[in-house]
Amino acid sequence: MKKIPLTVVVLTYNEQKNIEECLKSASFADEILIIDGGSKDETKSIAQNLGAKVLFHELNNDYASQRNFGIKNASNEWIFMLDADERITKELADEISSCVENNLDETYRVSRENHFVQGKCLHGTLRPDYVERLFKKNGSSYEGIIHERLKTPYKLKKLKGRLIHYPYYDFESHLNKLNKYTTLLARKYHEKGKKCYFAWDILIKPAFAFFKMYVIHGGFLDGKLGLEFCLLHYFYTFEKYLKLYSLNKHNGRI
Repeated sequence: MKKIPLTVVVLTYNEQKNIEECLKSASFADEILIIDGGSKDETKSIAQNLGAKVLFHELNNDYASQRNFGIKNASNEWIFMLDADERITKELADEISSCVENNLDETYRVSRENHFVQGKCLHGTLRPDYVERLFKKNGSSYEGIIHERLKTPYKLKKLKGRLIHYPYYDFESHLNKLNKYTTLLARKYHEKGKKCYFAWDILIKPAFAFFKMYVIHGGFLDGKLGLEFCLLHYFYTFEKYLKLYSLNKHNGRI
């Protein structure tokens, strides 16, 4: 495929298992920019061998800052924000190329299809979600510590092509990520003075979160895998508010 004037920005931290396939899927871009948070493995050397430019930027659990650093250092007007555990499909690459060529003042949302060792999820907690990924550099930035969102002055459009997303190698890595995220969110809520009520937030909300994902959003249609991830969503909600409850009750200690 012909190279296009696009900068693909990828955030990394110890992503040697993912980075090669990720960058190969983005090889149609004339610049691939790695923002590395201090990887201890072979992420940097693998990326450089594939022609990517690697810049170090301290993560400090601030993903919006990482993404904004990538935007600032991008050489092209058009940017595609790609995670290391994602792959750009051929259909999506063709759409991206057309958007860059047309050069309209628009931001494009892309759907992610979640794949695991056991299969893929098309419903429930991990049903394909739309994320803003292709945008113009001028006027665009991210905000939020985690679950950061793109702020852009341009109107949003959806692309048909999907990203293939490999979020977890196994359930242990998923649980480690949930533990990290629930701690960060609980601290964020605590700093903002958010209240937490034991009966409502710790007993009722997690149960409703499971019901919503398993029944309303069809998690049951993904069989055992759907049940497993909807149960993990229950524990994610439970743990997040349990940690907040402890922070509020014990003066900032979990």
